[in-house]
Amino acid sequence: MRDAGPALQECLASLQAQTLTDFEVVAVDDGSREGSREALATVARQDSRFRVLGGPPRGLTAALNAALAVARSPLLARMDADDVAHPDRLALQAQRLQGEPRLAILGCRVRLLGSPPAGNQGMRAYVEWQNQLLDHEAMVRDLFVESPLVHPSVMMKAEDLRTLGGYRSFDGPEDYDLWLRAQEAGLRFGKLPQVLLEWRDSAARLTRRDPRYAPERFQALKLEVLGRRHLRDGRPVVIWGAGPIGKSWARALRSAGHRVQAFVEVDRKKIGQRIGGVPVLDLEAVPRLSGCLHLAAVGQPGARARIRELASSLGLLEGVDLLAVA
Repeated sequence: MRDAGPALQECLASLQAQTLTDFEVVAVDDGSREGSREALATVARQDSRFRVLGGPPRGLTAALNAALAVARSPLLARMDADDVAHPDRLALQAQRLQGEPRLAILGCRVRLLGSPPAGNQGMRAYVEWQNQLLDHEAMVRDLFVESPLVHPSVMMKAEDLRTLGGYRSFDGPEDYDLWLRAQEAGLRFGKLPQVLLEWRDSAARLTRRDPRYAPERFQALKLEVLGRRHLRDGRPVVIWGAGPIGKSWARALRSAGHRVQAFVEVDRKKIGQRIGGVPVLDLEAVPRLSGCLHLAAVGQPGARARIRELASSLGLLEGVDLLAVA
């Protein structure tokens, strides 16, 4: 947390109002200069469940790992300093995690709090999309599309987070990187259907102004994982969709040394063209593209579901032969 402003009081009050009372708050102040650290200290003097860690500004990842190093509970809940937790949030998440030994990372549905910047509907669309992904299978199926979990909504098992090595410090999104590593390690995700977090949106949020959260950094992480797994043996790629998303993936794959064998399209105007030297083929050509990894690289509403349906009818197994990406 750094310079959380007036929203901090609402956040702290929502934690003090939790129906689960046996918890500890480790509040990491990352070099605030406008009174947030003093506000935390005041609450900590009044409520022994609150501990404050302070220091010079080192960034979010360092703050997260600092909290992890001193946390004493077997369950860890994430929270941003300007968000608001529903009174039952901690109780319901702890109950679910304790009742399902195989479950490691548990989110909840969220609601946007505040007014997003004018003209920006992307955050609302993202929240609506991720709120629909409620079980492990749905989240893993769309893991290469976007982050299927809102980071501040998550509660996870401390042992699993420490086994993963905590948060990785690098020039990319630390939360999405954690989900990818968790999935590779075989950990299971879940999400409660209740809205248990009010997630504040503003023009100043890190996801909008920090280059670590730029779309290119997310795509680079996806490529790292694909290179280790689905493409590790030089497997060629077929991209479904020759629009902006598909073209972006073609460029990134070629830059990483992977071979793009073809685009697949249903738009008759594009079929027969070559994009960057790669042919654009119709659906009838798909059976001839055996042994390839197929990427559903589309963004239009309903297009991803349609590709999944078509690919399944052609014998492509999702998660093995077909992945949805964005």
